[in-house]
Amino acid sequence: MTSLRTIRGYAFDLDGTIWAGPHLLPGAAELVEDLRRAGLAVVFASNSSRHGSERLARELTRLGIAAGPREVVAAFDLTAAEVLERVGPVPLLAIGTDELAGSLAFVGHEPLPLDRWGEARAVVVGNDPMFDFDRLRAASRAVAAGAAFFAVNLDARYPVADGFDPGCGALAEAVATASRTRPIVVGKPHPRLFETAVSRLGCPPAQAAMIGDSQASDIVGGKAAGMFTIWVAPHADVPAVVEPDLAVAGLPELHDLWRDANGRAGSAGLSA
Repeated sequence: MTSLRTIRGYAFDLDGTIWAGPHLLPGAAELVEDLRRAGLAVVFASNSSRHGSERLARELTRLGIAAGPREVVAAFDLTAAEVLERVGPVPLLAIGTDELAGSLAFVGHEPLPLDRWGEARAVVVGNDPMFDFDRLRAASRAVAAGAAFFAVNLDARYPVADGFDPGCGALAEAVATASRTRPIVVGKPHPRLFETAVSRLGCPPAQAAMIGDSQASDIVGGKAAGMFTIWVAPHADVPAVVEPDLAVAGLPELHDLWRDANGRAGSAGLSA
């Protein structure tokens, strides 16, 4: 409760925390609105490997949480720069959406067709709804031949309205197994995304909270970055393998705790 009085910025994971599939999760819009009305900074820190900040911001706005691209930090957007810093502008295989290939091309990389895998100096794996044996073969052969191997994230699953879909990590692990090479991972729990989120919040890490449903990415990465970590764990029987600073069953519970800690009777009592 004391910590919830001192936090000045909140970074929310998206999949499984703010939304599941095409729907906001209960309490998401109300909590974000109250935090903003209290003058606190809010960003959305996503491991998304299919879409970048502009599209994610549009989707948040469409669902009822107004957001601009600067308020969304996506692993998708950090990947092209990570590849550029490590190996320079190179011909590469982009295993993912057309949007991923476009973001890589925008900074100077040359996405190649699968049949030119032998020319690739890097392979970048995102979540690819068209993933098949041909993509797996081309990517793993390129990596085995010496191409640098990048994964946007290693999330094995991502939540959707009716359960889960295989995540970027599931595809990256297939390439890793076939090529016998581990990838360089850009997204959570690695530092770059958290450092960017804290910078956008404009407060020290100790005054920033990371809220998410994944212990392995949100909580591990947030703690390593020096942030206050809040685990959204709707199933109380799931053990906390990594101890968060606070665990809640959902965003409505977090909203109540925040209001209590800050002496607010409820959203109806807040002044604009």
